[in-house]
Amino acid sequence: MILKPFILDTINRKYLVCAVDQDAEEAFKKTVEVDRLIDMLKGASDRELQKLVVENILAFNEGFWIRLAARTDTCKSDDDKKDYEELASSVMSIVDRVVHKTNEKIESATDVLKEILRPVVDEVEEICWPPRDPNSLDLMKREVNQREQEGQLDEGFLAEVSAQLRQAKEDRDKPGLEAMLQKVLQLYASRVLSKRSYATKGNEILKAEQCLEEIIKAPESEWNKLLIDHLTVGKGDVSPDELYAVIKKRIERTLIRTEGGSYQQRILVEFLKGVQSRSEEIANVLQGKP
Repeated sequence: MILKPFILDTINRKYLVCAVDQDAEEAFKKTVEVDRLIDMLKGASDRELQKLVVENILAFNEGFWIRLAARTDTCKSDDDKKDYEELASSVMSIVDRVVHKTNEKIESATDVLKEILRPVVDEVEEICWPPRDPNSLDLMKREVNQREQEGQLDEGFLAEVSAQLRQAKEDRDKPGLEAMLQKVLQLYASRVLSKRSYATKGNEILKAEQCLEEIIKAPESEWNKLLIDHLTVGKGDVSPDELYAVIKKRIERTLIRTEGGSYQQRILVEFLKGVQSRSEEIANVLQGKP
C-alpha cells in the first residue's frame, strides 16, 4: 500500500517524459520542414517563388514567420540578412496577392500596363511625351510601385513591355510610345534596385554607395545634377573611379541574385549600365574631356 503512490508517481513521470519527448520531436520535425521550405524559397527564381508560395500557401502561418525571423537574426553578414529580409517581403507580397485575388480575376499583363500608362495617356489615348501634366509622372510611378508590391510586375509583364517597346522601335513612328515604355521599365528597375541598400557598413556611411542609391531612386532628369553635386570633379567628394566601382559591384550582385537570361536581369543590368554611361559622360564633361 505504501508503494502504490510511489509506483503511480513513477508511471506518471514516465508518461510525462514520453509526452515531452514526443512534443519536442514534433516541434523539431516542424522546424526541419519550415527550414526546408525557406531554403527552397531562398534559392528560387522569381517565377519559381510565386509557384512555390501558391503551392504551399497554408504553410505561411505564424510558425513560418517566427522561424524566418529567427534565421534572419542569426545571419553572420549584412548581405545574408538583407537576402532574408527581401525574401520575407517578396513572400508577403505574393501571399497577400493570392489571398486578395482568390475570388477575383487577375489582370493580364496588357491590362496592368494600360493601368500604369493611364496617367500619361489622355482621354482619346493620344500619346504625348513628355506628358503635359508633370504630376502624371508621379501617378505613374505610384502605380508601378503598387503593382510591383502586389507581385504583378512578373516576367510575363516585363516580356509584354519589352515586346511592345521592340515593336515601337521597329515602327519608328511612335517616339512618344517608345519613351513611355522605356519610362515604365526605368521605374520598375528603380523600384526593385531601391529595395536593397549598401550605403552603410556598421556605423560607417559609404559615400559612393550612397551616391549610387540616390541616383537609382531619382528621376532620370535629375541624374546630371546629382552627379555634379557628388563627384569630386564637380562639387562633391566621390571620385569617378569610386562610383564606377560600386556600379560594377551592383551589376555583379544583380547578375548573381536574378535568374540568368530573364527579362528582370536584363532590365536591371541595362538600367545600371545607363547610370554608368551617364556618370562617365558627366565626369568627362566636368574634366573637359572630349
